[in-house]
Amino acid sequence: MLPAIQTPEFAAMLHDQVEKRRTFAIISHPDAGKTTLTEKLLLYGGAIRSAGSVKARKSDKHATSDWMDIEKQRGISVTSSAMQFEFNGFRINIPDTPGHQDFSEDTYRVLVAADAAVMLIDAAKGVEAQTIKLFKVCRMRGIPIFTFVNKMDRAAKDPFALMEELEQVLGIRSCPVNWPIGVDGDFQGVYHRDTRIVELYTGGDHGKRMVEKTDIPVDDPLLENILEKHYRDRLMEEIALLDEAGDPFDLEAVRRGELTPMFFGSAVTNFGVEPFLERFLQYTPPPLPRKSDLGMIGPEEPYFSGFIFKIQANMNPAHRDRLAFMRICSGVFTKGMTVWHSGSGKMIQLKQPQQFMADEREAVENAYPGDIIGLFDPGIFALGDSLCTGKKRRFPGIPMFAPEFFARVSSIDSLKRKQFVKGVLQLSEEGAIQTFKRPGIGFEEIIVGVVGVLQFEVLEHRLKTEYNAEIRRQQLPYRFVRWITKSPKAIEDLKLSSTSSLAKDARERDVILFENEWSIRWALENNEGLELAETASRLG
Repeated sequence: MLPAIQTPEFAAMLHDQVEKRRTFAIISHPDAGKTTLTEKLLLYGGAIRSAGSVKARKSDKHATSDWMDIEKQRGISVTSSAMQFEFNGFRINIPDTPGHQDFSEDTYRVLVAADAAVMLIDAAKGVEAQTIKLFKVCRMRGIPIFTFVNKMDRAAKDPFALMEELEQVLGIRSCPVNWPIGVDGDFQGVYHRDTRIVELYTGGDHGKRMVEKTDIPVDDPLLENILEKHYRDRLMEEIALLDEAGDPFDLEAVRRGELTPMFFGSAVTNFGVEPFLERFLQYTPPPLPRKSDLGMIGPEEPYFSGFIFKIQANMNPAHRDRLAFMRICSGVFTKGMTVWHSGSGKMIQLKQPQQFMADEREAVENAYPGDIIGLFDPGIFALGDSLCTGKKRRFPGIPMFAPEFFARVSSIDSLKRKQFVKGVLQLSEEGAIQTFKRPGIGFEEIIVGVVGVLQFEVLEHRLKTEYNAEIRRQQLPYRFVRWITKSPKAIEDLKLSSTSSLAKDARERDVILFENEWSIRWALENNEGLELAETASRLG
């Protein structure tokens, strides 16, 4: 039984719960090992007994965070799931993000729900294209960024060169918290700069279980017996260089997003995973205050508030359900509570709340700031909806990115038209696709816009497996969509190039589809007073 919200007992309980919470996302370029690292964090958190390597895709052992069939077939993450587990007294929430660049929009949305980001870098490749994009989103949000240099079990770039790359390419200074011993595919372990302890690794059963390790002070004479001389000599040289020329560790600069702590390890072998998790939890902040139309909302404010950052249908094909993922921002969530819903402007009851370990769920009675829970959605929630008790407040909307690829889709079987329309609308509401239709044409054919071409495959797969609707797809030459914010004349009277086309989006807003940037400029030059927006979110 929770104490009444206006009492010191409630304030003390809420403070304790907030301090325990850590909510972070893992960002990386495809194939940097994000799904593997997620698995290993779950392993060390005691959430799973053995880690399912993403390498062994042909077996029935798949990564815990990959729940959709197409993910298991391809060995990539294309949707975001959410996972909770406990470690060393902390309650950890990881909204998992797609690794594939074609699904970057889903990743951007997830970053809105996180308080920190772990940037995963392939030790041999350094900073890659998708990492740069995602880093910029984190920078915009001003959240702390922690760097985990992965795949140290293989030949890797020089660690100093990687530090320089972070500064040159991303514009962020770094401070190694630990330092690798062996970078030529002979990874031995790490040196912890704060404790001056050398941690050497053995075992690990190819990453399925926790590794065995030997901890020994760097100046202990016994180190000579267990670490070869050339490793020791190189380590001492590099420590001296780091101490002399490197940036000092500054926790406040880390929390402002100005300095990234750097960790080295190998997720696939578990080397360096546990010390990373321990220190990361010490350094990363508890749930942060959130902007709202009533000013900043702190996590310890007694009244409940949260927002919907993801909608997912059919996570459990047996139930054909639809879940809205909510990030809790303040107060305490209680099962069955009645809250104000910004989308409808009405009071609603929140039923069947659930917490997740990928596709495994458990009912939840109470949840606290930082937690991510799934709400049963009868079709009332939309991305960016705010939910609260007390004063009505709204959190900022979640941006919608303009699609870059377009196709005309229609149902192959006219008798399955109903399932086809339902499926397309559902996936549109999730934010997985955007839909457009030409004036005067109903839902017999729909124009689908996506950020990455792989999303078309997922669309086909999900319509077939979840809605029993097979589609015909015709690629269209459009590469840009612009929302009409102001028009000097009736929309249908606008002068457009022969390669441009008028349409309406899912909310009946007027848009123009363009093949190239020249046709956008031509439309603006030949329709004085015409104003176009690149994103729908600007329209409010």
